[in-house]
Amino acid sequence: MKRDLFEEEHEQFRQSFRAWLEGEVVPYADKWERDGIVPRDLYRRAGDHGFLGFEVPEEYGGAGVRDFRYNLVVAEEITDAGVFAAAVGICLHNDVTLPYLLRYCSAEQKKRWLPGVVSGEMITAIAMTEPSMGSDLAGMRSTAVRDGDDYILNGSKTFITNGINSHLVIVAAKTAPEERHSGITLLVVEEGMAGFERGRNLEKVGLHAQDTAELFFTDVRVPAANRLGEEGNGFYQLVANLPQERLSLAAGGLAYARAALNWTIAYCHEREAFGQPIGTFQNSRFALAEMRTEVEIGMTFVDRCVLALNEGTLSPEDAAMAKWWCTELQNRVVDRCVQLHGGYGFMIEYPIARAYSDSRVTTIYGGTTEIMKEIIGRSMGF
Repeated sequence: MKRDLFEEEHEQFRQSFRAWLEGEVVPYADKWERDGIVPRDLYRRAGDHGFLGFEVPEEYGGAGVRDFRYNLVVAEEITDAGVFAAAVGICLHNDVTLPYLLRYCSAEQKKRWLPGVVSGEMITAIAMTEPSMGSDLAGMRSTAVRDGDDYILNGSKTFITNGINSHLVIVAAKTAPEERHSGITLLVVEEGMAGFERGRNLEKVGLHAQDTAELFFTDVRVPAANRLGEEGNGFYQLVANLPQERLSLAAGGLAYARAALNWTIAYCHEREAFGQPIGTFQNSRFALAEMRTEVEIGMTFVDRCVLALNEGTLSPEDAAMAKWWCTELQNRVVDRCVQLHGGYGFMIEYPIARAYSDSRVTTIYGGTTEIMKEIIGRSMGF
C-alpha cells in the first residue's frame, strides 16, 4: 500500500537526517553502548544541523514548524540505522519535554531556555517517576514548599531518561501534599543548583547508550521564576502532554518493528539451509507475511494519529491505543525475527539481538500496556 503521509520537504529532511546519522552517530554507536552514555556534544551537533526543537519559534532560534511528521522521520531513521539507543534521547528532547516549555513557559523563561534547547546546549529531561511510585502520578512524595521567592524541593526520582546528560530537568512535585491531582506543580531544576544530585547511571537490560538515572533533591532552592505555569496545575499539564509522548513511543515502537522485519527479510534471502534460502520455507514465509501485515496495519493507524496530533484532535484514548498496540507489536515482531535468525539472532553484533534487548521496556515506560487499556476502557464509560 502506497504511503502518502509525507511531502517532498519531509523526504528531503529524511535524507539530511540519515546522512547526519551515518556520519555522526553510526560510527560511534558501539562505543557509546559500551560507555552507557552518549557525549553531550552529540546534541550540539544535532542542533547545528537543525534537528532539535523544530516547533520553537524563529525568534528563539527554531524553525517554527509544528508538524509531527518531522518527529516521525527522526524515529524511523534512528531505528533503520540501528542506533535507536544512541539517539532516543533526541526524541525525548524534541517530542516529550519541549512541549512543556512551549506551552507553559513565560516569555522570560522562553528567552532563557529555548535558544539553548534548539542549539543543543541545554539538554532536557522530565522527572515524574519515583522509587515508591509507579503509574500513580498523584501518589508522588517529592515536595516543593514555598519560601519567599523560592520553592524548597525535596525528594527523589528514578528511571529518568537523559538523567545524566540533562542541563534542565522538569520536576513534578507536591506543593500541596494533602491534595492528590490538584497538589502537583512543575518546576525546572537547572544543573548546578545546590542540593541537586544525580545518582548512578542505571544498568539496564537494553538501551545501553541512553543514560537513565536516579535524581536526588535535598533542600534545593528553585526560584519561583522557574515554575511552569500556575502552582497546582502540574497534574493537568502532564495529562495534556501525555498523548504526544505516547504517540512518540508508539511511533518509535512501530519503527523498530519495521526495521527488525526489514533486517530479517534481507537475512532470510541470504541465509540458506538445506540448499535454499530460509525465506522459501513455508513457515518462514508465513511468519514474514504475518509480521508485514501487522506492521502495515500499525503504520496506517500511527500515520492517522500523527495527522490528528497536527490538527490538535488526537484524543488520550487514541494515543493509548497506539502506544500499547505498537509497543506490544514491536516485542512480538522482534521476538519472531530473532527466531528466524537462529543462533545468529543471539549474537550482539547483529542488530536484531540489540533490538531484542532494547524493545522489552517499551510496553512499560510512558505508561504500561495495562494502564493504556485502562484509559481506553474508561473512555467507553467503564
